[in-house]
Amino acid sequence: MDLLVYILLGLTSVTALGIILWRAWALRWNNVVPTLIVGALAECRTPKDVPTLRHLCEAQPSSLGRLLLLASNRLDWPKAENVGSLETAARHEIIKLERGLFVLEIIVGIAPLLGLVGTIIGMISVFGDLGQTGLNNMNDASKLAMGISLILRTTLIGLLISIPSLIAWTYFTKKVEVFAVEMETLCDQFIRGQYRNEQ
Repeated sequence: MDLLVYILLGLTSVTALGIILWRAWALRWNNVVPTLIVGALAECRTPKDVPTLRHLCEAQPSSLGRLLLLASNRLDWPKAENVGSLETAARHEIIKLERGLFVLEIIVGIAPLLGLVGTIIGMISVFGDLGQTGLNNMNDASKLAMGISLILRTTLIGLLISIPSLIAWTYFTKKVEVFAVEMETLCDQFIRGQYRNEQ
């Protein structure tokens, strides 16, 4: 039974590591808000500049690029409708950026619990053996101490999985929030610039 707990802890740690590496790769700044697109957006002041921005967004697929492409393709729409469709698309992009983070959040919760389950199973086993043989001599006492030392390892392993997962989950969640604010600001800047005459 304790072997099953070790296997589950091993799978949990591999999953957590995989998600951390995947999200670290996917949530790089240039993947989400490329500096070339931000630079082109700063230069996009008139409708004549839009094709250049659009071309750059198509050449560099990113969350910001997809949002600007959507907004630039709907410039013939009324401003309120374009903004509404952009907000909906932005929510979808944020969901894509948060992909996998809920699994990391689950691992933060279950890794210590798995460690605790391993400890309890081990304690049951050790005290079960002790109940059968009794504590007659020093040899049995040292056996008991080794058993308790062994079973407490599962709690330690659970915590060692949970703590880095919690740090990564907090970091990535905050990073997604920063991306959301940055993309909202840049898209708002684009919309205001293109619909300047309506204000």
